[in-house]
Amino acid sequence: MQQTNPSLLQLNIGWLWPAGLALLLLYGCGVPLHRSADTTIDRDKLVEVARSMLGTPYRYGGDSPRHGFDCSGLVQYTYQKAGLELPRTTGQQYRSVQHIPSRALRPGDLIFFSSKSNRFVSHVGIYLGDSRFIHAPSSGKQVSIANLKDRYWRRHFASAGRL
Repeated sequence: MQQTNPSLLQLNIGWLWPAGLALLLLYGCGVPLHRSADTTIDRDKLVEVARSMLGTPYRYGGDSPRHGFDCSGLVQYTYQKAGLELPRTTGQQYRSVQHIPSRALRPGDLIFFSSKSNRFVSHVGIYLGDSRFIHAPSSGKQVSIANLKDRYWRRHFASAGRL
């Protein structure tokens, strides 16, 4: 019968603790901050707040009507005004929602887009209904309404999500 070297066993197990901690820290950041039962979401309020931001200038890193919005700042602000918490970045928002089929979209749901050159979500908007969504598009533009049926948005659509 072969004997196991105790120091070898200790060496093999010794990496588990740091690896486990690293995984917990990495994936713990993606845990939803707030998840409400769908029935408690005031979808009309979400749409009303979002629409009231139409014309607000785009600003990278922006998260208020006074200073401007980037896409995820607009979403976070809108949800906050409707009494719901969402994380700040598009990626965090993507990880915090329950993903749904696009055919199940309802006003107030989130829609995510990605560049075709990579698989990461890079843009988010709030669904309004009738294939329309509101978003903060890009530098030099303003919060506006776009149509999911437009070729550009169809090609870049990544996912739909509901809090």
